[in-house]
Amino acid sequence: MFLRWLEATILDFGDEMHKVYMWIWSSGDLGLRLLWHIMHLILSTWYFIIGLIGSLESFLISSGLFKRYRDLDISKVQYLAVAIDSEEALQTLKVLELLQWLEAIGLRKVCLYDTAGVLKKSKEALTQLLKNERMSNETTSDPLVDQKCLSLEVISFSDGKQAVAKAADVLLKKHYSSSNTEKPKLTESDMTDALGAIGYGEPDPDLMLIYGPARCHMGFPAWRIRYTEIVHMGPLKSMKIGALIKAIHRYTMVHQNYGT
Repeated sequence: MFLRWLEATILDFGDEMHKVYMWIWSSGDLGLRLLWHIMHLILSTWYFIIGLIGSLESFLISSGLFKRYRDLDISKVQYLAVAIDSEEALQTLKVLELLQWLEAIGLRKVCLYDTAGVLKKSKEALTQLLKNERMSNETTSDPLVDQKCLSLEVISFSDGKQAVAKAADVLLKKHYSSSNTEKPKLTESDMTDALGAIGYGEPDPDLMLIYGPARCHMGFPAWRIRYTEIVHMGPLKSMKIGALIKAIHRYTMVHQNYGT
């Protein structure tokens, strides 16, 4: 936990560190430049050690050497969201591998998201590749296989914009187009009902995994992540099944208080 906090803190000061670097470089002070290079070496070594520890931990988890990760209570993750940076979403084979891992872990409902809609364009290909891979691995004709398959929803930023516009139109016609001078105070449930009425009533994800440089939900529809746990997983190219299992296991061990 401390390593994650420290890494996030360093990244949060990225812009400020760049400004300091530019100031040191323009000052022409050799002593400050030397100090900067020493700090850069220390941080580079630190990140290397963190990466090495993470890779080792991921290997040990995926090898089944840690008992607590062997049996995941996957029932607590009824719906998983995976938000991927649009540039990294072009790596179709990596996305496919991630979906295969999720299916192997036991997840059944997954929502893929990227801002630009790259994943929506490749949804059909991903679905077909998943099906082909599943068929090649099946040795028996189990009638329950289809029930165990991954159900995939793929959305983009434009879906959220369209949903908000349509829901606002529904609320306008329902509550504000009449001659009644007393207008109701809209609530969260009103918005939820309006979204459901126009076909945007998908469930809220229990857990969201973020793959990419950004430590945010990248524009994922806000009304669907009111109580969602969000975990940053790093670049897609560096994804590891051990880190995936760890993130899901950590979520299953958390007790959430929703309040009143």
